[in-house]
Amino acid sequence: MTDKLYHVLIAGSGGIGSATALLLQQGLIHTEVYLGDASLEAAEAAAKWVKDGFDHPTRVHAFEMPLEGTNEAFDNYLNKADILLDCLPGSEAPRMAALAKKHGLHYANVTEYVKETDEIMALGQGIEEGFILQTGLAPGFINVLGMQLFKQFCKTFKVDKADTVKMRVGALTDEIVAPHYYGFTWSKVGVATEYLKPAIVVRDSEKVERPSLTDLETLVVNGVEYREALTSGGVSDLPEALAGKVRHLDYKTLRHPGHYKWVKEAIEKENLHSPDALQAYMEEHIPDYEDDFVVIYASVEGVDHEGNPQKLEKAYDIKPSKVGNHMLRAIQSTTAAGLAESARMLLEGHVKGPILQSDVDPDTFMQGPFVSAIYV
Repeated sequence: MTDKLYHVLIAGSGGIGSATALLLQQGLIHTEVYLGDASLEAAEAAAKWVKDGFDHPTRVHAFEMPLEGTNEAFDNYLNKADILLDCLPGSEAPRMAALAKKHGLHYANVTEYVKETDEIMALGQGIEEGFILQTGLAPGFINVLGMQLFKQFCKTFKVDKADTVKMRVGALTDEIVAPHYYGFTWSKVGVATEYLKPAIVVRDSEKVERPSLTDLETLVVNGVEYREALTSGGVSDLPEALAGKVRHLDYKTLRHPGHYKWVKEAIEKENLHSPDALQAYMEEHIPDYEDDFVVIYASVEGVDHEGNPQKLEKAYDIKPSKVGNHMLRAIQSTTAAGLAESARMLLEGHVKGPILQSDVDPDTFMQGPFVSAIYV
């Protein structure tokens, strides 16, 4: 750790923004954090929560961010900051990235939105600063893990191709009840969106779209049975990065048995074919939970240089984590850790220009202080 003080602007003081600020104030790197929100009251409450998380002094400042354009406080912190961490809804990502570019800041976000990500990749061409996009949990950590396993597979078995890459993530609760067998632990609009937008997969070496909530299968992780189904957004850019190197690749979301049957029947019966409609219906029927866990699984299968079948796999079962005086929900810590790690990599000069998850150096990321503390 260097003694240099980094100035970090976090846009959005919700669960992920506040958790990221908390992680950054541990002292693993030296940071001064500017925590912004459309509601000054929410930003101030989040800043106080971060300060209450430690017995040592912290550097956290709250400010109000306008829904459009900027204001005096926002301009002031944009001029002071070294990096902008975007924890706003994905629709705001191009706006935040444009502000980062204008002010010469590094930038990272956690959105799974594809169109907005493509816009930012185009916007960032030729810049000197680093942009790391889609660096949450899924997309994010799961894609870095998938690439790490693929590279390890090729090195270990002396090949340059594999047959299958699987990436699986579930943000779940221990308590589940019929008929939905689910509890909300994270973004409700995110769940509704990933259930309805098409999934990108690789099948027989071709990149294709498949309907979400299809290809249902059973997966057992650490002795627990889950149901997996295709959902949108989770593959990031791995289909392009591994083009010609894998026959099959996909990302699926893990749920408790019974949930996918319920949600598919609800979509058809109630005509819930827009994210807004599905979100409203699920909010009416599914409760929120604070206690959660995150289950992660990735594998690479193929043959070695002698033609023998081989497989590498890795699984995590992550519970809530204590950071300072606070307990972070598993979905908070796993998402914020990837964002904080990306911030460290950007601030320490590991990245130049805009990159997606396939270009994140897996060893630097996985062995970094923020990720290695949470993903154990």
